[in-house]
Amino acid sequence: QVQLAESGGGLVQPGGSLNLSCVVSGFTSGDYAIGWFRQAPGKGREGVSCISVGRGWAYYAEFVQGRSTISRDKDKNTVTLRMNSLKPEDTAVYYCATGQLCSGRGELLGSNSWGRGTQVTVSS
Repeated sequence: QVQLAESGGGLVQPGGSLNLSCVVSGFTSGDYAIGWFRQAPGKGREGVSCISVGRGWAYYAEFVQGRSTISRDKDKNTVTLRMNSLKPEDTAVYYCATGQLCSGRGELLGSNSWGRGTQVTVSS
């Protein structure tokens, strides 16, 4: 059974940065993808960024393009999302998930396992 655990959320001032980490444990095989999603209060879930674990191809949603970097460490089974220039509208619970592949818009497709999420609050 695949399990995911997010960490790195917290309170940050506008313009600040965060590193969100997702540790994957359990059985995984072949090439797969890991994506980050977020859900703000009263809003639907949206894809933020996605990476193919095998090849390292990275994809971003337009609203984080240019101010975020996703990376993976295959040895540590960890994916990190670095977010810079944070805005109050980035406030949300951020989740990571495993799935089949990434869309060009930063969404994970065919998700199957999810973490419990980590809260990110951007406020002065």
